[in-house]
Amino acid sequence: MKIEQEFEKTAMHVSMVSIIANFALTVFKLIAGVIAHSGAMISDAVHSASDVFSTIVVIVGIRISRKASDKNHPYGHERLECVAAIVLATILAATGLWIGYSAVAKIIGGEYRQLAVPGVLALAAALVSILMKEAMYQYTRLHARRIDSSVLMADAWHHRSDALSSVGALIGIAGARMGFPISDPLASVVICLFIEKAAFEIFRDAVDKMVDKACDEETERQLKECALSQEGVLGVDLLHTRVFGNMFYVDIEIRADGNETLRRAHGIAERVHDSIEKNFPKVKHIMVHVNPSE
Repeated sequence: MKIEQEFEKTAMHVSMVSIIANFALTVFKLIAGVIAHSGAMISDAVHSASDVFSTIVVIVGIRISRKASDKNHPYGHERLECVAAIVLATILAATGLWIGYSAVAKIIGGEYRQLAVPGVLALAAALVSILMKEAMYQYTRLHARRIDSSVLMADAWHHRSDALSSVGALIGIAGARMGFPISDPLASVVICLFIEKAAFEIFRDAVDKMVDKACDEETERQLKECALSQEGVLGVDLLHTRVFGNMFYVDIEIRADGNETLRRAHGIAERVHDSIEKNFPKVKHIMVHVNPSE
């Protein structure tokens, strides 16, 4: 219960910081884009505005995933966090494709030749955006790793995609001011590839957590060692693990003396159960089966 409360508290705090920062950045970029006559900066402002929506998806996903077990969902709602991560990955992929499509259309159609030369304010806004969004990426990523949240990690990569978008805007604006207007759409194509790669990795991680993927080999090795260290355990016949959101389930079959009483065999199983729950806080549920050793 403590780890789940810490998870929700941290995720909510990080999400609120993201919403406030993104809203302020959106307004700043929009004003700078209009004053400096920069279409790239106005587009970048729209990208930042999409981050506000994305973070709201994060909050809703985390709130629902933390709901207690009920009659229809006896194993809890943790996987709904993965659903939210998939939604965010889809939004991220769509954003990247939109950036790439717009850039390619400008290159093929020669529209970049007709772009107005943006003002210095647009350059300053792009630089501020890069620094701020990279800081938000690092901040969100740090907490996402600490609580092992796929949806928070997805939001972190959304910040990084916005930072990359601002890099493209910076290069495009600087290139346009130097007499190379095609630099803007070319940089946007490269940014599109980075964003699509991040979206794919987020999507793959979320799907892995929804299809009962096993824990990593090191965690399974530690689980076996923990079981074998308990008095009365003569061996481990089987160990199955499955990731469930940011938690995981364990099914283990241990071997004990076949001549022991049922009460003593039950006590051995309880020691294994309690020891694993104590040493592995992310274990949501564990089932221990005792096999007789001949």
